[in-house]
Amino acid sequence: MIDVGLALPTMATGWTRRTWIDWCRTIDDGPFSSVSCGERITFHNVEMLTTLAGAAALTERARVFVNLAIAPWHATTLLAKQLATLDVLCDGRLDVGLGVGGREQDYASLGASMARRHARLDQQVGEIRRLWAGEPAVDGAPPLGPPVVQPNGPRLLAGAMGPKATARAALWAEGVSGFSMSLDPREIGKAVDLAKLAWTEAGRDQPPRIVIACFYALGADAPAVLRGFTNEYLAVFGPEVADAMAATATLSSVGALTDALEAVRNLGTVDEVVLVPATVDLACAELAAGVVAGVMAEHTGA
Repeated sequence: MIDVGLALPTMATGWTRRTWIDWCRTIDDGPFSSVSCGERITFHNVEMLTTLAGAAALTERARVFVNLAIAPWHATTLLAKQLATLDVLCDGRLDVGLGVGGREQDYASLGASMARRHARLDQQVGEIRRLWAGEPAVDGAPPLGPPVVQPNGPRLLAGAMGPKATARAALWAEGVSGFSMSLDPREIGKAVDLAKLAWTEAGRDQPPRIVIACFYALGADAPAVLRGFTNEYLAVFGPEVADAMAATATLSSVGALTDALEAVRNLGTVDEVVLVPATVDLACAELAAGVVAGVMAEHTGA
């Protein structure tokens, strides 16, 4: 069995309060395992942690997934407190993805350095866990609050790409949160093998949790909507890269999404797929709910 989460359409144009409310309720009422969104600064999206705090209040069942926080942007103690607060708001339904990002514009806009960002992430994880365990932020201070709801704090996943980053992640993460433009089973298989090898070499007792996100669009003019969204989202890397990547975004029909989810499910190595919508149109969420329900029913024989 595979879980399927649905991200909020925070990276699409047209976000409003109504979008936030309707999508959260549709996710929580549907077959989706989690509600999530990502983090960017020099873009038109809403701020991630604020948005997920609202999602925590609007949902009761789906897990709330920070996917993912670019930790070196943040003051570590404040981030630890914000994430602990989210864990309280959603009553222990929080999962946290942490990464280093790669957009120079975002770092520059915050006055943050990209130097040694992988090493800084490693250090931040240790500090966050220390604070969640109840140790004071500075000598003589009381424990940092609020206390996390989940024992030892929320599950941490790494937005790691490549052998070196994955090897580092295996020392502190409980899994990886990756990305595949079209849910290509061969591409995903390589990422899974890399993570499993890193976990084995790190002497981990439990295999890594594997989460894979992808862009998708369903509804009116879905192929054009998906291509336009992907191109805009990746424009920071230059028009040639954005155009090339947009051409590989193919999950724009019920059939294509169904086939892709079934192929990933058949791999038997992915724990959760996160669908990232290219539009705020609620029909995109409702159609995805139908696809996911159908895939689950086929698997269970319902």
